[in-house]
Amino acid sequence: MQYLAMQSHDIRRNLATEQYLMNSGQMTPPFMLFYIEDNCIIVGRNQNTLEEINADFCKEHGITITRRLSGGGAMFQDMGNLCFSFVVPADEVRFGNFKDLVQPVVKALHEMGATGAEVTGRNDIVIDGKKFSGNAMYTRNGKTFSHGTLMYDVNTEMVADALHVPADKIKSKGIKSVRSRVTNLRPYLKPEFQHLTTEQFRDEIIKRIYGVDDLADAQANEYHLTDADNAAIDKIENDLYKNWDWVYGKSPEFTVKKRQHFDAGTIDARFLVKEGKIANLKIYGDFFGTGDVSDLEQALKGITYSPAAIEKVLQTVDLNKYFVGIPKDDVIKLLAREQ
Repeated sequence: MQYLAMQSHDIRRNLATEQYLMNSGQMTPPFMLFYIEDNCIIVGRNQNTLEEINADFCKEHGITITRRLSGGGAMFQDMGNLCFSFVVPADEVRFGNFKDLVQPVVKALHEMGATGAEVTGRNDIVIDGKKFSGNAMYTRNGKTFSHGTLMYDVNTEMVADALHVPADKIKSKGIKSVRSRVTNLRPYLKPEFQHLTTEQFRDEIIKRIYGVDDLADAQANEYHLTDADNAAIDKIENDLYKNWDWVYGKSPEFTVKKRQHFDAGTIDARFLVKEGKIANLKIYGDFFGTGDVSDLEQALKGITYSPAAIEKVLQTVDLNKYFVGIPKDDVIKLLAREQ
């Protein structure tokens, strides 16, 4: 299995590299990617960016904002955070099964002393009930990538100040604030691993995944980007991850908002209703799905804005494709309810 330890500290460059390597065929799945970022926030594919971030704080502190291809929630990263990705054939893993994909990382952390680390909920890795890793998943063209964070020594005050975490999400987890639900890994590791740089921490993880004592013994599996690779990555970075329309998008006007937090994610639907029909619909949220939710939005446009008409359309749709883990009846109840 090959791996790439990216040299860039720009989240936009690294997401473009991940996307390129997933689709180009230059690396054959399964393979792993590792990257470390300067201050940034990455919002999920279906989120409303401006509602997820503290824009003034981010501008003041030079925090880069971008959007990823996968679903899930917004994540803050700095140089104390290590990102990892696993790219695998889609038929080898059930979509949403984070536990199996991240197991090599959890095993490595156990060996380094964080024996209480465990996968919990839909996509978190926690220790002592506190989150140090969030994960997201994306499937296209027969491949799945699952990427996640490892908070080794992150500025947790920045996390709380840079993000807007909705009150219903905090309440659902039975906690008082975002500060109380996150932690760094460093204090939980054995003493010899508590004073590493993030790069050294990454290398220790790589060694344990490959079962070697010296990183040089794993480097035969390391992929090195070519000039052609970098040219292709440049284009993806500029066309997508630095593109204002992709990162922020245009929030449509709406007349009705229907929002509910479920165990498997939040759905926030904005309807524009004109002359009794759905003229526009935008569905936001941190849910996961293999389908593009814009297809569902399009299916509901133009129909009569009534519970019966909305339910009739939704009953014909495989809603699990868009909202993995949220029961179909619950999605219909939310979207079709009168308001």
